[in-house]
Amino acid sequence: MFLKKKLFMLNKLYADFKRGDDFYQISENYQSPDLGEYYFIFDESVVKSGKVQALITDSDENGIPLNRPYIDVKSDDLFYYPITIGQMGLSVFQTYLNTNRKEDLSRFLKFADWFIEHVDFDDKLGARWLTHVPLPAYQNPGPWQSAFSQSRAISILLRAYQQSQKSKYRKLAELALKPFQYSVQEGGVSSEAPWGICYEEYTASVPTLVLNGHIFALFGLFDYQRVFPNDEDCNLLIKDGLASLKNSLPYYDMGYWTRYNYCEAEFYPDIDPATISYHRLHIMLLKVMTRLDPDPIYAEYIEKWKSYIGPYNFLKVSFMKYNALKKLGRV
Repeated sequence: MFLKKKLFMLNKLYADFKRGDDFYQISENYQSPDLGEYYFIFDESVVKSGKVQALITDSDENGIPLNRPYIDVKSDDLFYYPITIGQMGLSVFQTYLNTNRKEDLSRFLKFADWFIEHVDFDDKLGARWLTHVPLPAYQNPGPWQSAFSQSRAISILLRAYQQSQKSKYRKLAELALKPFQYSVQEGGVSSEAPWGICYEEYTASVPTLVLNGHIFALFGLFDYQRVFPNDEDCNLLIKDGLASLKNSLPYYDMGYWTRYNYCEAEFYPDIDPATISYHRLHIMLLKVMTRLDPDPIYAEYIEKWKSYIGPYNFLKVSFMKYNALKKLGRV
């Protein structure tokens, strides 16, 4: 197991270094009420290959991806990971946009149907999609809910609704908003951070505050707003999420790199820096935000964070990342 962890992390480090700066193309379609391309254009062949989702290892009879567990999970059983399923589904939808073939639309609708078939209903919390695998790094034995999963479900379901006009997809997307309105302790996906609200990618007994997860969660809310611009609940969630994001940027800025998250639990490393791939992703996410929310603060941090990329800082944070992963038992 020790050697397996070492090899996994070395391969991941090498893949991150090779990936380059802009590994996702940013869509130009980000305001229309007709949902087409996602904010990042996901190429189906690339997603399926595992180059951007290294844990994808197989798929079921409907083409729904199955993931290997995280490197620090003892089980080798494959599992459904809603975030990955959403990304693959959006890549299949992109294929449909490129081909306009009915068979590609049919393949995409199987992803929307997966979210229908695997939803966890609750009278208070609405619709959630749980991940049934432990999170050892955050001491959560699972299953766990995620704002990122909610966001991906919304993006898939609303595209399915617009293409099929079937109300079952719209109704489920509406219920998917509810967990944003409740704290993690109540079974929702929101945490109080030092800078405001955070929509949590990974839920645990303490706030984990993953930067990219919060922004990706906003993307699903923006999709919802584009389809239902007068929905007061969604508009408030976006307003609070944007204010929080802008307030949070100094907290994630280390002066020479970005943090992956801002988890202050005693069991967690004092600083968990982003890998070079996630640092570049942070920059790309802010590029999308400049289009969704024209505020000059994003451009300011894009330039700062681009200036941090260089051999010295890369080696410095690689050493810090190794120590963080060692404390978490991931190497």
